[in-house]
Amino acid sequence: MGSTWMHKVLLGAVVAGLLGSSVLAQSGPEDGKRKPKSRVAPTYPELARRMNVTGKVKIELVIAPDGHVKSSRALGGHPLLVQACLDAVKAWKFVPGPEETTQLIEFDFNGSN
Repeated sequence: MGSTWMHKVLLGAVVAGLLGSSVLAQSGPEDGKRKPKSRVAPTYPELARRMNVTGKVKIELVIAPDGHVKSSRALGGHPLLVQACLDAVKAWKFVPGPEETTQLIEFDFNGSN
């Protein structure tokens, strides 16, 4: 079971990355959250695409006052999709603000992108 199961799991992650993703929900400036200046979309992993893995990934970001992403952590989502999202948000830039803020970002890997 060990290696065959792991290969299937890894394949699922790659497949999901290739199918596409989109940002589903994000808090906007009206509720005290910062607006992104630039975004990088996560790449659908080939293994996830091949395994037809779809679903949502929730990422919590800590945004520095200058607008760069200070840290990120996954709050939920398929393991094959999470790393692609974490890698993508590292490159996001937000509008500068007076203090560090925390924001929740949700990506949807739906297979149609």
